[in-house]
Amino acid sequence: MGIHSVANACAHLQNASRARLGLTSLPNNKYNLRLALALHKAGFLSCVTRGGPHPPPLDQLSSYTPEPITSKNVATSRLWVGLKYWDNEPVLKHLNAVSKPSRLVTSGLKDLERVSRGFPAGHLKGLNLGECLFLATDRGVMEVREAVERRLGGLVLARAS
Repeated sequence: MGIHSVANACAHLQNASRARLGLTSLPNNKYNLRLALALHKAGFLSCVTRGGPHPPPLDQLSSYTPEPITSKNVATSRLWVGLKYWDNEPVLKHLNAVSKPSRLVTSGLKDLERVSRGFPAGHLKGLNLGECLFLATDRGVMEVREAVERRLGGLVLARAS
């Protein structure tokens, strides 16, 4: 995976959440899309949609149909991500990249089982309440509990809380 783009997306989403933005954009590539969809599935993001350089209308966000991506507009296409808030506090408080370009962290099934139960394993700390760990496996980006259920290991991307 493009660890550079994933690390930049993690930093951008955390900064946007701390700045209390309702909608922010990421570069449209398959790595950012997979991470954003995994965060959406885990409940950290309210919506994920593709669009152009300008944000889609907020009232039509759930039913918005993006323009098709062509060779002329591929450089300007963006992923528009809606952030969630609960009692005026961001749901996504921390989003830290675990794997960095200088050090890729992979983990096998046994280590992931320990981490998902809250125990440290290798370079990974155990998960606390409300934390999620996202992995890139050969079957896509998924949360650690889903990976353990499917008996998969992979590249550890990010830790969210």
